[in-house]
Amino acid sequence: MRVRAVVAYDGTDYGGFQRQVNAPTVQAALEAALAQVTQEAITVLAAGRTDAGVHAAGQVVAFDTGWRHVLSDLHRALNAVLPVDIAVLEVEDAAADFHPRYDARSRCYRYSFYNAPVRWPLNRRYSLHVVVPLDVAAMQRAAQYLVGEQDFATFGRPPQRSKRNGVTVRRVLMAEWSKKSARLTFDIEANAFLYRMVRSIVGTLLQVGQGRMSVDEFVAVLAACDRSLAGPTAPPHGLCLMGVKY
Repeated sequence: MRVRAVVAYDGTDYGGFQRQVNAPTVQAALEAALAQVTQEAITVLAAGRTDAGVHAAGQVVAFDTGWRHVLSDLHRALNAVLPVDIAVLEVEDAAADFHPRYDARSRCYRYSFYNAPVRWPLNRRYSLHVVVPLDVAAMQRAAQYLVGEQDFATFGRPPQRSKRNGVTVRRVLMAEWSKKSARLTFDIEANAFLYRMVRSIVGTLLQVGQGRMSVDEFVAVLAACDRSLAGPTAPPHGLCLMGVKY
């Protein structure tokens, strides 16, 4: 049967989700846990190939197994053997042809900041510390120009082996900043994302927030479809895949 699962992980110590030969990955850890529990060689499919250091609160995966017991037993067994920085939140039966990546309608990411003169050590793994005050209103005005279907070549490139290789048009459904005391978040939802697109957008919006780029300049950079015009790419540790919609 095909099983669909929702997985959360702290990506700090992993070279990303996708299996690699020279770094520990979330996919490899999940497949090792499945092999231990089911005694099967199982390949895990995922909704998104998060980069090294990127976290997830709602990664969706799927895999095929001959498991003969109830899924709740599989759920408990996987969490018993997985590393402490990975957890399976839920499991359920899925259609035989369900694919977590190609069937997804949209993905939701969040980038987190701690905006204060002095760093807060308890946030260091999951948010970017920014010392200078940020103009959140200006960043929000700029972010609204991201919404809609357009060419995002300025902010990334298609993933390798993508079915849409060479196509940089994506549809952004929502892009919102929110602030609570020193904590600042940027939430963005799109039908799909280019490689490092969110981190590139965040890094460029930070230029707006710091007064180094006007909103009009941001709009011009977006329209230029020129990767060299984007601001510095934000580091991975502030980024989290929050969920996937189907």
